[in-house]
Amino acid sequence: MLEALAQHAEGRLDAADLTKLQEQATAETLAKLESLGSPVLVDGEQAKPSFVTYPLAGLATLAADGAVIPFADGHTRQLPKLTGGPFRYQVGASSYLRDAKRHTGLPVKQAVIAPSALSLLYPADPIAGYSREAFLSDLADEAEADIRGCLDAGAHSVQLDFTEGRLSLKLDPSGSVLDDFIALNNSVLDRFDAEQKARLGVHTCPGGDHDSTHSLDIDYAELLPKLFQLHVGNFYVQLASEADPERVLGIIADQLRPGIRVFVGVTDPIDPVVETAEQVRDRVLQAARYIPVEQLGTTDDCGFAPFADDTSTSRDLAFAKIAARVQGTALAAAALGL
Repeated sequence: MLEALAQHAEGRLDAADLTKLQEQATAETLAKLESLGSPVLVDGEQAKPSFVTYPLAGLATLAADGAVIPFADGHTRQLPKLTGGPFRYQVGASSYLRDAKRHTGLPVKQAVIAPSALSLLYPADPIAGYSREAFLSDLADEAEADIRGCLDAGAHSVQLDFTEGRLSLKLDPSGSVLDDFIALNNSVLDRFDAEQKARLGVHTCPGGDHDSTHSLDIDYAELLPKLFQLHVGNFYVQLASEADPERVLGIIADQLRPGIRVFVGVTDPIDPVVETAEQVRDRVLQAARYIPVEQLGTTDDCGFAPFADDTSTSRDLAFAKIAARVQGTALAAAALGL
């Protein structure tokens, strides 16, 4: 798949052949997750250019020199920059969901990018004839349509990727950027009713790219109280890679409210050592001391390779960690009498 993506970028593989390979990879991912006993599947984002840029594929009004995201190991990722409006998604996440659902009868969770991440596309200098306010209005409409399309297509749940939340506190320690992110995301989320919000969730992590992070050094205590102000029913929280997970669990416990569920990270995708099922069990049991079991779930800390050129984690290693998560969660459930 990685070779095919490189060949396609160089013009040596046509779009039809690439699509065929991506569909095969999606089908294999779903089948493998099903064989591991995962109760809810994901497509592994096999067909996305990246978890953040999928809506932009084919958008003509972009320049390459957008916001730069620095990682702890020194490498960077750079977002594109918007050069004109109106802003419109070119690809909706529901297209990936529909493709995935053709290959399985099990529930499928669909990931979408949070509007706060795409708000970073607008440049510091205003675009002539297209104000930041007009852009944010268009962005909110497009993000709503992206989420609604997934719900209408039968997603079990829709997860907003919000890795920029923790990063924002590194770039702006005052927290005003984070406040703006929360307000923008809630302006979209509040367009959905209570039943729909119960199927919506948000994921937070300190990034995970080429075995490095962009904001692990930012204290979770600065983020989590604001994160839990988001109007969703599910929170997917990186935890396994935290230095003091028990402290973080105490913060989460303080933010709990009725009707939400917290999925704690029990595997660390950038650690090459595969967790044992017993380690995962113990992490779940630790979390259960702070979070009522009816409000507790498990997840992986982050994506295993969120960008197509990230080869730091092999497919076999990713599935081994997922197997440990599924098996360890089952052991914990048995220990809790569930």
